[in-house]
Amino acid sequence: MKTLTKELWINTPTRRAIVSVHEQVELLVAESGVRDGLVLVNAMHITASVFINDNESGLHHDYEVWLERLAPEKPHSQYRHNGYEDNADAHLKRQVMGREVVVAITDGKLHLGPWEHIFYYEFDGKRDKRILVKIIGS
Repeated sequence: MKTLTKELWINTPTRRAIVSVHEQVELLVAESGVRDGLVLVNAMHITASVFINDNESGLHHDYEVWLERLAPEKPHSQYRHNGYEDNADAHLKRQVMGREVVVAITDGKLHLGPWEHIFYYEFDGKRDKRILVKIIGS
């Protein structure tokens, strides 16, 4: 069995951003030498998400609008958590979008559908955050 564990570091210049990590994950799969296995891609912060969907800017905009309707950032006073930090909305958005994805590796490549792409979604940025990439297989 082969394994590879790496951390990607992200620091977005804005509070919220969708960042493709697809290419970095592909490179790590190649580096691992795993031909048949799994890769876990996990946001290591409770105000960020990793998800798979279409790499299309209109959809990314729609996520922003939809999530802001579900859990608006302001007024901060609507949330009890905001007595500690003004990021309660970021925690709620992360809960909806999820914390990780697991993707099959077949013949040394990510085994995804034709439009599937791996993204990191930051909900409370402007600081360093980690993404765990864990690859296992043979």
